[in-house]
Amino acid sequence: MSRVTTYGNNQSALLNLMTAQKRTNEAQNRFSTGKNATDLVGFGREAATVNALRSTQARVQTHIDTNKAVRDRLSAQDLAMDKISEAATATRLAIANAIAAGRMDGLMEELKIQFQTISDALNTQHQGQYLFSGGVSDTKPSPVANLDQLALTATVDDAFANGYLRQASRLDDNIVMDTGFLANELGSELFQIFKDIKTLDATTPLSGTIDATMNTALTGLMQRFEAAAKNIVNEQGRNGIYQKRVEDIIKTNSVKADALEIMVSDKTDADMAKAVTDLELAQVALQASAQVVSQLRRVSLLDYI
Repeated sequence: MSRVTTYGNNQSALLNLMTAQKRTNEAQNRFSTGKNATDLVGFGREAATVNALRSTQARVQTHIDTNKAVRDRLSAQDLAMDKISEAATATRLAIANAIAAGRMDGLMEELKIQFQTISDALNTQHQGQYLFSGGVSDTKPSPVANLDQLALTATVDDAFANGYLRQASRLDDNIVMDTGFLANELGSELFQIFKDIKTLDATTPLSGTIDATMNTALTGLMQRFEAAAKNIVNEQGRNGIYQKRVEDIIKTNSVKADALEIMVSDKTDADMAKAVTDLELAQVALQASAQVVSQLRRVSLLDYI
């Protein structure tokens, strides 16, 4: 004859109910999150692999974010250089027009405007920092505001306050590239020409009719501005090479990020068809366990007497 023990039956039924509840919760989590687990512990022996993949994901995403920031900076540099080359070309054209007209009326005013444009371009800021200041990105690289101030400097070098450390960026695990330019390297040649113009204007004012001597002087200045504009365009081309390199690296890292996402998904994503089935089975088991516990509460030893 089998012994009937209320306590033993209740304990067994409660353990089955708790197990069913745990399985139901796990199945519900897989179904609602679409993941096999919500933490590394839940992945068991796959935890190390998942952790390594996620770490690589984070590193690649960091490179992508950095590359995009560098791309934006290079775009700002391109625009600034474009303004400088355009101003140099406009200055050359103004001198050419004066030579063609045989008069210099308004020439100095035009030169002052173009100098200001170049100075402003050298002081271009991006995200609160000066683009061409080197290692002192919070310092205005071209503090000279106008031609009169430029004329007071002992040398052209005194017209610049930038540092000499170029901006460098880590674009990938093994790629560090200089992507910055310095204001003095971009502007020294043009500033020297403008300084020579002020010196010429101090001895022979640039106004009125152009004589043979002035014609020769202006022609020389015009040719120097043309050469300086070409040099700026060359630097702009180098900036364009940097832009292309950064774009290529962004594409490469984006491909890596997509591949890693697939690999992580393979390890962490739940099979939704299986998750639905497991949830339904777990719910059935939970209901069955609950019914057993409910029935045991109504069982009495008096039924066996």
